[in-house]
Amino acid sequence: MAKQEMGDEKLSKIRHSMAHVMAEAVLEMFPSAQIAIGPSIENGFYYDFELPRPLVTDDLEEISTLMKKIIAEDKKFVRTVVTRDEAKAAFADQKYKLELLAAIPEGEEVSLYNQGGFTDLCRGPHVESTKELRGDSFKLMSIAGAYWRGKESNPMLTRIYGTAWANPKDLRLYLQHLEDVEKRDHRKLGKELDLFSLHEEAGPGLVYWHPMGARVRLAIEDFWRKEHYANGYELVYTPHVGKSWLWETSGHLGFYKEGMYPPMEMDKSDYYVKPMNCPFHIMIYKNSKRSYRDLPFRWAELGTVYRYEKAGALHGLMRVRGFTQDDAHLFVTPEQMDDEIKEVLRFSLYMLHSFGFVDIKAYLSTRPEKAVGDPARWDDATEALRKAIVAEGLSYEVDEGGGAFYGPKIDLKVKDAIGREWQLSTVQFDFNMPQRFNMTFVDRDGVEKQPYMIHRALLGSIERFFGVLVEHYAGAFPPWLAPEQIKVIPVGEAFYDYAGKVEARLKSEGFRVSADLSDDRMNAKIRSAQQMKIPYMVILGEKEQQDDLVSVRYRNGKQENGLSTAEFIALVKSKVESKEQL
Repeated sequence: MAKQEMGDEKLSKIRHSMAHVMAEAVLEMFPSAQIAIGPSIENGFYYDFELPRPLVTDDLEEISTLMKKIIAEDKKFVRTVVTRDEAKAAFADQKYKLELLAAIPEGEEVSLYNQGGFTDLCRGPHVESTKELRGDSFKLMSIAGAYWRGKESNPMLTRIYGTAWANPKDLRLYLQHLEDVEKRDHRKLGKELDLFSLHEEAGPGLVYWHPMGARVRLAIEDFWRKEHYANGYELVYTPHVGKSWLWETSGHLGFYKEGMYPPMEMDKSDYYVKPMNCPFHIMIYKNSKRSYRDLPFRWAELGTVYRYEKAGALHGLMRVRGFTQDDAHLFVTPEQMDDEIKEVLRFSLYMLHSFGFVDIKAYLSTRPEKAVGDPARWDDATEALRKAIVAEGLSYEVDEGGGAFYGPKIDLKVKDAIGREWQLSTVQFDFNMPQRFNMTFVDRDGVEKQPYMIHRALLGSIERFFGVLVEHYAGAFPPWLAPEQIKVIPVGEAFYDYAGKVEARLKSEGFRVSADLSDDRMNAKIRSAQQMKIPYMVILGEKEQQDDLVSVRYRNGKQENGLSTAEFIALVKSKVESKEQL
C-alpha cells in the first residue's frame, strides 16, 4: 500500500479539508442539497448529502472538476467561534446541521470553518489554505447509501467516498494497491475457481462449499485435527441446539440475545441454535467430579455455530451467519496457567506459520473498568499472557482496559501478502462462565476450587480463514492446500490410456489429480489448468509414453522434461510435506 510520506495528523487534515472542498463542489452543483457530515477516514474521506436526485458515476467527474477549481483558488480555511444563535442563523436551511448543533452539549464551544464559498459546523482541524491540497493527489472513489447517524429508521443519504494523499505518487501506489485487492477478492476468486457460493434466496450469510472448496477445507481440517492430537488436545463433538436454560446460565441470553437466532419451541421449552460452543464444553466438564490430577483439559471442536448478523454487515466469507469455529477450551489449575498459556501461544504461532503467515503481531487487552472476577486472578492471568508474548519474542501492543468484562486476552493479527492485517487467533480468559456454571475441581488440599477457563480460537472460523487464505495467495494455493494438485494432460488421443495409468498411480499416492481427456487442444488444456491455478501440469506425449516418463509444467511457467514418475512423485511429496509455495 502507498507509504505515507508525512505524519498521519497532516494527512488527516488534508483529507478533512478535501471533504469540505467536495461539499462546496456538490452545493455548487445542487444548491438545494442538505449537507450532513464529512470526516477524514483511513485512506480518505467522505461526505453525506441529501440530494434532489440520485448521483451516477459520471457525476463524480463533474464534482472532481469543480473541486480542482476550488483548490486552485487558494481559499483560506478560517475558524470562527460563534454563539448557538449565530450558528442557527448560519444553518437555518440545513436541517442536519441544526440537529448536530442541538447535540453539542451546553457550555461546549461551537466553531465554524469557512473556505470562501462554503461554511461548515466543524471542530477541525484543517490545513491553512486549499493551496496545501493538490488537484492531482485525490480521487473520488464511489457513491453509497448511508442512513443518517447509522440508524435504519432515519433517512437514507447519499455518501461520496474519496481518497487523498500528499502527492501523486502516493495516490498512484494506493490505487495500484486497490487493484491488487480487487484481483484477490475472495468472492471473485471463489466464483472463478468454483470454490463456494452464497444464495440470498435460500438464506443470506450461509455458505455452500463446492467440491473444490471442500477439498481445501478438508486439507485444512485434516491438518488441524492431526496437529491438535499431536499437541495434547482431545476432540469433542457437541449438539447444535440447547435449551434456554443453558444460554440463560451462560449469560448469552442476557448479553448477546440480539446476536442469536430466535428460539424454537419444543416440548414446552425454548431451544436456541448455538452461537458459541463453550457452554457445551462446560457441560462435558461438569459430567464428572474433577480432581487437580485430571487437569489440564484441552478440548477442541470444529463446531458449527449460528449468529444473527444484520444483512448490511454480511460480506462474502468474512462476515456470515453460519460458520465453523475452530474452538478450544482449556481448563487448568492456577499452577498450570503460565505453562499452558505459553504452550497455547506457541501452538497458535506454529499453526499460523504452517499456513504461510510470518508477519504476526500480538495485542494484549487488559481489565476494563467494569469486570467480573477476582482482580488478583485478572492480574495473574494478564501477567501470564504478557510473559508468553515476551517468551515468543513477538511484537505487541497493550490495549489498557480493552479486555472483555469476563477476562483479559491476546489477539494475534497477521499481515497478508499485500500488507493487510487480519485478526485470526484469540487466547481469552473467562472468569464469568466458571462462576455461572459453578465449575470446580478438588485440589491437592481436598478443597473444591474454581479452575481457570481459557477460550482459544486459532483460525477464528473456517469460513473467514478460508477467505483470508484465498486473498493471501490470490487463489494460487501452495501444493498442500491446492484443491487440485496435478492435472494430467495428454497431447493427443493416442496417449489417453497412458494418461489414465499415470493418473491412477498419482491418485494411489494420495494426490488430488485428474486427467483432461477433453477434445480441446493441448495449449487450451494448459491454459485452462493455469486459470484454475493448478500447481503441476503433467504433459504426456510419445516420448513420455515410450520411456515411462512425465514432463512437468509448473504453474509459474517453469518446465521440466523427462522425469520418471517416481522422481515426480518424490518432488511433489517434498513440496506438500514442507508446505512450501511453488
